This record gives sequence, C-alpha cells and structure tokens, in this order.
Amino acid sequence: MSVAPPPEADLGSRLEALGRTLGAREAEHRASLDAARARAEGLRAQITAALERFHRAAAEAGAPHLQVALSEIRPDDKHLRAVEFDLSRGRHKAIVTTKSRGEVTLVGPFRSGKNEGPCLTFPLDAGEELADALGAFLVRFLEEAATP
Repeated sequence: MSVAPPPEADLGSRLEALGRTLGAREAEHRASLDAARARAEGLRAQITAALERFHRAAAEAGAPHLQVALSEIRPDDKHLRAVEFDLSRGRHKAIVTTKSRGEVTLVGPFRSGKNEGPCLTFPLDAGEELADALGAFLVRFLEEAATP
C-alpha cells in the first residue's frame, strides 16, 4: 500500500515520507539481514585466506599474473534482502550471495556478459556440505579464470 503525500509537497518531503514508509516495512528484516551479512563476512574471510595461499603458490611457481580480485561485501544486485561479494579475474566472475531468508548461493563461475550460473544454494548454517561446495566452487573459478 503506497502512502503518497499531496502532489504539491516538495520532492524532499515526498522522499522523506517514502523513506519512513519503506523503512518501517523493511525494519522487521533487519536481524535476518544482519545474520546474512555476518555469514558473508565469515565466508569472505575464509576465501581471503585461501586466495592469499593461491596467489603465493602461483607466484612461487612463476605465474604472479594469476591475481584474483575479491570485492567488498555490498547489497545484492538482484535481491533486496541479501548481500553479496564477488571474485573476478578479467571477464571471469563468481558471486557469493547470502540472503536474509537463510540461504547462501554460490553463483558461477561465468564470464561477464554471459548468463550467470550454475548456482548452488545452501542454508546459512550449512557446515561441511557448504565447505566442500565452496572448495569446488573456488577451484572451478580459478581453473576457468586461469585458462587462456
């Protein structure tokens, strides 16, 4: 239900009223979104440590150019109540999304400009199953991103 101020109200007042309305609607999702962000932070830290080892090993093997960028956590591009971060090297990309409804989705790897996928989804509290899938996900991404 949309509550709009009178048409003569200035733009700032209209957007302020809309902000209150939407903010009140979304407030009930704050705790679950905070939990999704916390899970994303943990996964990102785990991936950061693993990538440091990958970069060091690649450089020691003579291929320091195999650098992968890891983005900061940000609001999800597709879902209002989710956060995401991505890995990228050139046109190769993979995305980790955590959703307030209690899911982690691993997207890709894929090439920018191409359809995303494949996707694997797990509960936020998934343990060994997510850890195994995350390992396979990163290996697939790194192999594709390092293939000429």
